[in-house]
Amino acid sequence: MADSRVAYRYVKSLLHLAVDQHALDEVHNDMILFNQVCERNRAFTLMLRNPVIKHDKKKEILDTVFKGKVHKLTLAIFDIITRKNREPLLPEIARQFHNAYNEYKGIVQATVASAVPLDKKLREEFEAIVKKISDKKKVEVVEKVDREMIGGFVLTVDDKQIDASIQNQLKALQREFSQNPYIKEF
Repeated sequence: MADSRVAYRYVKSLLHLAVDQHALDEVHNDMILFNQVCERNRAFTLMLRNPVIKHDKKKEILDTVFKGKVHKLTLAIFDIITRKNREPLLPEIARQFHNAYNEYKGIVQATVASAVPLDKKLREEFEAIVKKISDKKKVEVVEKVDREMIGGFVLTVDDKQIDASIQNQLKALQREFSQNPYIKEF
């Protein structure tokens, strides 16, 4: 929890700097790239968290991997964070930056869990539903395929959830049948 708060402070500062320098979209793309590297390469994330590896070596690795591929502001934040010995926060900063970017731009993020991948028509329908629910003009739909789901979908927007899955409907039927009005309970 404390790491999350510290990461958010860096995110807030980075967001304001990126806006001031007119580099918000570039820095956002850099944070997406960094997050993808962390998700695809567990060894990289473990290296950032490893207390045995010296901070200057971590800085050198970050420069080697990202120099020439990311904006100078992104490299500067990497430098500041490594000088302050806070490298384990970088993956969290990258994740939170995406959320802060969406909030700044007025983009709402929706998650759709379904048994099969969405086609273009369904994706557009979900975007329309989310726009109606959230009163936002821009929508980012994140798909999650859940092979254990029988059918239907679960749509999550902010703190709202629409559960139209077959699994949920079966549970509702089970509850309904468990309350038999013809059997008198004592």
